Amino acid sequence: MNTERSGGRALAAVFSGHGHPFQLETFPVPAPGPGEVLVDITCSTICGSDLHTWHGRRQEPVPCILGHEIVGRIVAFGPNTLRFDLRGEPLREGDRITWTLAASCGECFFCRRALPQKCEQLFKYGHSAIAAGREFSGGFAECCLLTRGTGIVKLPDELSDSLAAPANCAVATVAAAFRLAGPIEGASVSILGCGVLGLTAVAMARELGAAEVITCDLDPTRADASRSFGSDLFCEPADLLSDLRDLTNGRGADLTMEFSGSSAAVSAALAATRTGGIAVIAGTTTPGGSVAIDPNELVRRMLTIRGLHNYAPQDLVSAVDFLAKAGSRFPFHSLGGSSFPLAEITQAFETATSSPGRRVAITP
Repeated sequence: MNTERSGGRALAAVFSGHGHPFQLETFPVPAPGPGEVLVDITCSTICGSDLHTWHGRRQEPVPCILGHEIVGRIVAFGPNTLRFDLRGEPLREGDRITWTLAASCGECFFCRRALPQKCEQLFKYGHSAIAAGREFSGGFAECCLLTRGTGIVKLPDELSDSLAAPANCAVATVAAAFRLAGPIEGASVSILGCGVLGLTAVAMARELGAAEVITCDLDPTRADASRSFGSDLFCEPADLLSDLRDLTNGRGADLTMEFSGSSAAVSAALAATRTGGIAVIAGTTTPGGSVAIDPNELVRRMLTIRGLHNYAPQDLVSAVDFLAKAGSRFPFHSLGGSSFPLAEITQAFETATSSPGRRVAITP
């Protein structure tokens, strides 16, 4: 679909809450204002958070347009819009791009302290209620209006839409986790949770020069996938500590990463981290869990615990660079699922629900 030839209207799948069917509605195609960019969407993939919202496990303002893992082509720039991407490369109409999950002001308390994902005026694609003239704010639509403060990355030709779409959520989050962790070369890395995030982390750990990578998941059927992405050893939770000690001369992992969303996995990650090591906790984004920490252990083992929610714009650049460089060396194609037109969005969500660990795509 090309919004320039759409008769002034474009289609969107409106979500009104758990238990309500998606409604396919058309809205006027917006003219981009100052600092804004209008994009034709070519592909959006269904993230786990979209599924949580659809199933009622997560609440979003409604009505809204879900979807935040998005690829599209630039249609028009608003006045006074910066026409450069996050690399400083010029942007033109027709360029194929992805963009940050959120837009930030760049001036508030958190933006000035290198936490733009916690901006006091944060706008998140696929997570905001629609309003008149601002309907196109998510990926499950024919177009999207990018607001001021959005970081844009022009995509290389070698990256397909379906491979590039998860870059602005899953892959960028993993890139942020490794940025928080520091140097990886020669390190022993333990990754808990072998969904899309965890498998991406295995590949990125290998690309960054990790000496050993051990993976852990409740589901033993994920063992082959973890090995295909570069894991030296897959184990189930009951065996994690003993296997890690065998692999690391009794010390534990230099770095543990939790991507499972389970409070039990957080406890296991902390237990698996060696004295002086780092644990990055990134999988839990719903409230209700609890983790017991013995402060004596925290002190004596000199642990560093880093929580991560979303990412900074430079992490999206790292994610795209990683996929362009290494995407063909790891079986990322195996994480892809079926593709559906926007009119079949309900079937797409049903398929994604029955295919955990796969990114089902919607191509307007």
